[in-house]
Amino acid sequence: MNGRRTPVPRRSTLRAAAGALLAGVATAGCAEAGEAGHTPQKSRNTPQAHAAPRPAPVPRRLPGRPVQIEHGPRDRPRVALTFHGQGDPALARTVLAEAERAGARLTVLAVGSWLDEHPGMARRILDGGHDLGNHTQNHLDINAMDEARAYAEITGCAQRLRRLTGSIGTWFRPSRTRYATPLVQDLARRAGYPHVLSYDVDSLDFTSPGVAAVTRKVAGELRNGSVVSLHFGYRDSVAALPLLLTEISRRQLRAVTTTELLT
Repeated sequence: MNGRRTPVPRRSTLRAAAGALLAGVATAGCAEAGEAGHTPQKSRNTPQAHAAPRPAPVPRRLPGRPVQIEHGPRDRPRVALTFHGQGDPALARTVLAEAERAGARLTVLAVGSWLDEHPGMARRILDGGHDLGNHTQNHLDINAMDEARAYAEITGCAQRLRRLTGSIGTWFRPSRTRYATPLVQDLARRAGYPHVLSYDVDSLDFTSPGVAAVTRKVAGELRNGSVVSLHFGYRDSVAALPLLLTEISRRQLRAVTTTELLT
């Protein structure tokens, strides 16, 4: 918890962990077929079709918190693992299942166009007890846009989230940037998001540096209250997750949703 770098497991351990977890992706991909019209076999842990869906949380104003939030309280042993929701849904399902097996909860900032292609992912995320938020409609450089276009990017994704879940999501994170400009912050508030969610630990997994590099980067910067940026669509992230969860547990931290981290 003091932020010092932590040794990465041996190469053989990394290879074994990565192989075991990625081997489940093909199985997870079968669930995607259900969205295309095929009904997957239900397991004992699959919610029944007639069960009432979990209420979708809405954005909350957090008194005393800045508009743009980078991390949570430094005096509590909690961290938030946040995932940019885009890419192969089979990888996303594998990440969610791995987190749930470890008793961890994630925050997913979904791209609207991704939800258009894979609408079932919205309910899958919520039913797993995770936070679901807005990461713009098309994942373009929102800070470079004019006011009208930037607002359309935020509200476009918000409308899809509302249609699928009844809520615009709990958080907004700007696309292609760590920090939102004052204009984008204002537009997010206008769209219904009191806060913009940034992060203080960047895994750099989108550069595909390898499992060891992702694990080392996050473990070296993780501390109480950290908000970690990760991505669904990269195999390095999938393979690194169990190693990160093990490290979080070793440090006696808990991986919680951003809502739980900040309240």
